[in-house]
Amino acid sequence: QGYEGLVGGGENIRQANWLSVSNIIQLGGTVIGSARCKAFTTRAGRLRAARNLVEHGITNLCVIGGDGSLTGADIFRSEWGGLLEELVRDGQISKEVAQENCRLNIVGLVGSIDNDFCGTDMTIGTDSALHRIMEVIDAITTTAQSHQRTFVLEVMGRHCGYLALVSGLASGADWLFIPESPPEDGWEDLMCERLGE
Repeated sequence: QGYEGLVGGGENIRQANWLSVSNIIQLGGTVIGSARCKAFTTRAGRLRAARNLVEHGITNLCVIGGDGSLTGADIFRSEWGGLLEELVRDGQISKEVAQENCRLNIVGLVGSIDNDFCGTDMTIGTDSALHRIMEVIDAITTTAQSHQRTFVLEVMGRHCGYLALVSGLASGADWLFIPESPPEDGWEDLMCERLGE
């Protein structure tokens, strides 16, 4: 469950083995879960997370997420030494254990269907999101044609219109709204005229 699992510890932290990762490659989303973790935004929460990692001898993290996850990872990295010192001071770990775990290595991977991160061609999740969108469009296109109806499809992407733009191009959509290019005044009449054609 992401940082929630780090803070909660216990059964949330367990070793992946052949049986636990077999037959999952075709699944969308994530089998390890994802959660917004309010506790990790506090130093006390990050202290619990550090304690749980040290308890398992984990000093390497691979963080897959968006802005919040990667910002949290950077804060956690910068505080790591201080968190270990606090755990030693509170008697939760020994100086030797702190020394053995003195370095936290983090690899950050952008996991965001929005595909809005500078410096990468495509973020993790974008391609599978586009495939799902196209499957839905393919499924409703025959219904739209047979009923001679117009369908409106809304896709995710928050402030980024990448998914809408690419799926609109791939499906031959008649009209498209994206946040980067808001419609001009009078768009309603122009859209009706286009659909009428």
